[in-house]
Amino acid sequence: MTLLDIPSPSFNGFSIGPLTIRMYALCILAGIFVGGWLARRRFIARGGRPEQLESMITIAVLAGIVGARVYHVVTDYQFFFGPGRDPWDAFKIWEGGLGIVGGVLFGAGVVWVMCRRAGLSFATMADVFAPGILLAQGIGRLGNWFNQELFGRPTDLPWGLQIDANHRPRGYGQYETFHPTFLYEMLWNFAGVAVLLWAEKKFKLGNGRLFSLYVAWYGFGRFCLELVRIDPANTIGGMRVNSWVSLTLFVLGVVGVVVLGKLRPGINPNPFPQD
Repeated sequence: MTLLDIPSPSFNGFSIGPLTIRMYALCILAGIFVGGWLARRRFIARGGRPEQLESMITIAVLAGIVGARVYHVVTDYQFFFGPGRDPWDAFKIWEGGLGIVGGVLFGAGVVWVMCRRAGLSFATMADVFAPGILLAQGIGRLGNWFNQELFGRPTDLPWGLQIDANHRPRGYGQYETFHPTFLYEMLWNFAGVAVLLWAEKKFKLGNGRLFSLYVAWYGFGRFCLELVRIDPANTIGGMRVNSWVSLTLFVLGVVGVVVLGKLRPGINPNPFPQD
C-alpha cells in the first residue's frame, strides 16, 4: 500500500431507529436527482412544459430500477437460483446488483409509450435524457465503492483501491489493492457528459443521434472496463456476457449516429408541440 491508495469506506449504511439506510441506495437516488435536474433543464429549453416531464421521469425511474435488477438477475442467475441459493435474494436490491442496460431499456420503453400518448417526439426526448442518464450513472457508481464490489485486477499503481479481506474474491486474498473500476467508470461517464453537450452544440446532433452517441460512448467505455474486472461473471466464447453486450451497444450506437445522420439530419425545430 502507498499513501495515495484509495481507502474503501468502513461502512455501507447507517440506521435511523429500526430503519437501515444503505449508501448504495443513496448514491443511486443522488444520481437520479442530479440527472433528472439536467434533463428537466434541457427539456424546458426545448419548449417542453415541466409538468410533462415530472411524471415521465418518475415512472421511467421506477421502470428503470426494475429493468436494471431484472438484467442483473438474468445475466448472473447462478447467484440466485440453484443448490444453496435463495431466490428471494433477487429482490435485495440494497445489496447491489443493477444492470444499467436493463434499466435504460425498461425506462426507454416507458418513455416511448408516454411520448406516443402525449404526441411528443421520442427521439428528441431520448436526446434530452442522454446526458442526464450518463451523469446519473457516474454518481451511482459511488455505491459500488461503499459496497466494495466490482473492482478490477490487483494493482500496485498509486491509486490502487484498498479492499478488505472479506470482500476479496477467492484466489485474491493475498492482494490488498485493486483497480478502482468504479472510479474509472465514474470519470468516463462524467467526461461523456461533457462530450455529449459539446457534440450536440458543435454538430447539431438531434433526432436520436445524441442518444446514439451516448450508447456508443458508454458501450466502448464499459467494454474496456470489463477487461479489467475480476468479479465472477458468466461468459460466452471465453468473454464476459457484459463484454458482448457492451460491444454490441458500441456498434449499435455508431450505426445509429451514422444512419440517423443521413435519414434525419439536424434538430427537430418543434419536438414538443403545445396545445
